[in-house]
Amino acid sequence: MKRVLVAGATGYLGGFVARELKARGHFVRALARSAAKLGDIAVDEVVEAQVTRPDTLGAVCEGIDVAFSSIGITRQKDGLTFRDVDYQGNKNLLDVALRAGVGKFVYVSAFGARQLRYLDIVDAHEAFVDELAASEMDHTVLRPTGYFSDMGEVLEMARKGRVWLIGSGENRVNPIHGADLAAFCADAIDGDQRKIEVGGPETLSWREVAALAFRVLDRPARVSAVPEWLMWTVVRLVRLFNRHQGELLAFFTTMATTDVVAPPTGTRTLEAHYRELEAQERVP
Repeated sequence: MKRVLVAGATGYLGGFVARELKARGHFVRALARSAAKLGDIAVDEVVEAQVTRPDTLGAVCEGIDVAFSSIGITRQKDGLTFRDVDYQGNKNLLDVALRAGVGKFVYVSAFGARQLRYLDIVDAHEAFVDELAASEMDHTVLRPTGYFSDMGEVLEMARKGRVWLIGSGENRVNPIHGADLAAFCADAIDGDQRKIEVGGPETLSWREVAALAFRVLDRPARVSAVPEWLMWTVVRLVRLFNRHQGELLAFFTTMATTDVVAPPTGTRTLEAHYRELEAQERVP
């Protein structure tokens, strides 16, 4: 049994990781801004702290063997930037882990990130990866292709009657369910690989993802495409008024117009995920 700190336990992946580690018999300490946000996730200890405030971290890593972090920011809160959270927040946690003598740090970045550092969100992640590499701590960096939680946006568009794709829609992706990725993360705790790329069990084009969403809803497929050049024009305009939102849009545009396919793992399919979401939607 290992004593594991899960930073980001209230997020999509972090919650699955906490559950997976507990199921394997590990001691799990969750780091969260608010314990109430853990909901039904059962852990051994909860520490309320904010990685962007080093003074709150205290002894969060004392007695910990492995620190796991999937901390990152999407929606902007309190004026914080990608650099503030994805880089500096994780660096603050690494500094505390080093002082506490933690044996290993497992961190989740993104697939293909080394080639995408011109994007703020990616550069912040990779700047922290650089810090890990420069540290004396054993570590593993996981690079997943994308989460099923993000793919839910396509199903939501289909519910509204039309799915909008960027570019041709022929680029391919093999996203992964949080539970499958969590199992992979738990395996990495005991593994010796420094960098691992990972995706889900099936590869689909974005047009196939859209068709799947309509099939699950049992509706005729209505799919339209926005030219890639137009999306980049929108990105430039949004950046002028809101850098954070513009960078998010740039990231999603890049992912939608690039093949994002990594070695497959797991068993959960996107169709099963969509059917589960649809069943939840129908519950009164």
